Amino acid sequence: MSAKLDYQWHLRQVMATRGMFSTTDLRPLLAERGIDLSPSQVYRLVVDKPERLSLRTLVALMDVLDCRMEELVEPVAAGVPQRRRAAQGAKAGESDLGALRPRRARIVRDQG
Repeated sequence: MSAKLDYQWHLRQVMATRGMFSTTDLRPLLAERGIDLSPSQVYRLVVDKPERLSLRTLVALMDVLDCRMEELVEPVAAGVPQRRRAAQGAKAGESDLGALRPRRARIVRDQG
């Protein structure tokens, strides 16, 4: 039986290492390369893991960010939780995006 595969999408991390922290920075650079996406499409491309992505868009992203495909898409075994993958050890020099996100506030009722 073959292993089931999934992938991790690292566009946001690659953008951050290139000093791009806003999705609006990406849209005109893609347009220069003939990729015309709406602001909401660019936002979803950066924030969510795309289920479908044209090769033209992928090549344009690699050109804009001066990166390789392996930096944007990381194949992983399906069903392995994110925390377990992190515990198995991240590659040297990779940052954890979760450390950049604020933690959700937790409201605790006073028992007194």
